[in-house]
Amino acid sequence: MPNNASVEQRLRRVDGRHNSRLKELRRLFREAAPNEHGEVAVDGMHLVEEALRSGLRVSAVFFSDAARQRAHKLLPQLSAHTETLVVPDELFAAAVPSESPQGVAAIIKIRPFSLDDLLAIQPALLVVTIGLQDPGNLGTVARSGEAFGATGLLLGEGTVSPWNWKAARASAGSLFRLPSAKLPTAEVLPEIKSRGVRVLATSSHKGTPVWEVDLCGPSAILIGGEGAGVPRNLLSLADELIAIPQSERLESLNAGIAASVVLYEAARQRQNPPQRHRDTEV
Repeated sequence: MPNNASVEQRLRRVDGRHNSRLKELRRLFREAAPNEHGEVAVDGMHLVEEALRSGLRVSAVFFSDAARQRAHKLLPQLSAHTETLVVPDELFAAAVPSESPQGVAAIIKIRPFSLDDLLAIQPALLVVTIGLQDPGNLGTVARSGEAFGATGLLLGEGTVSPWNWKAARASAGSLFRLPSAKLPTAEVLPEIKSRGVRVLATSSHKGTPVWEVDLCGPSAILIGGEGAGVPRNLLSLADELIAIPQSERLESLNAGIAASVVLYEAARQRQNPPQRHRDTEV
């Protein structure tokens, strides 16, 4: 375990807002997308530790003056190649978009994924988001996806960036581990279906109750955006419509909650397959 003196020796002081690493942190938070090196920015001690636990490369970590002591906990977990910088509280607050920054932020390199990666584990259980604009909802979808055995997250048109700081924080690290890819859904869904994956669209009040839908086989679950739901052109590609029975007084469920309900039911079925999926003894 490094002593306090060795920790302090690793910390590099940055007092100017034009420091290249600090400028890159600001840009990554502002654009909420990977740079040319595949790096994104994350905010908070927990997310930095989750990135490390997920085996991701952390290229730089920033501590505000007020959070300097957190470096003594985090630095022993970091590679010797990771830059560690301390910045004045006001510069840190200007770089990080969170309303209540925790004083720790980092630049990390994420893993790129393809459609093949999302379908690599069988039976596939994909979550396909279309027009999901609320970052908190997307983070919830990713977190529930990891919790209930989703094999991938396909980010369709109009979906907020998973590297929006609110989405990353709401996912509690699941976005580091759940394979995800941004792809055009109208082009990709026919390809998915050609590989034997059933496309299932969620609906507020129409369709087969979720507990009656076969979710044991390879499945792709379409989750529409807040208010608009799944677009009609994509509904036409669905093999079945899933309904989550609810009070008629409600127009619809929160998209993150709807995805979580369907994913939980999929996990329940896959752990305890209905009789129709068990081998029949002769």
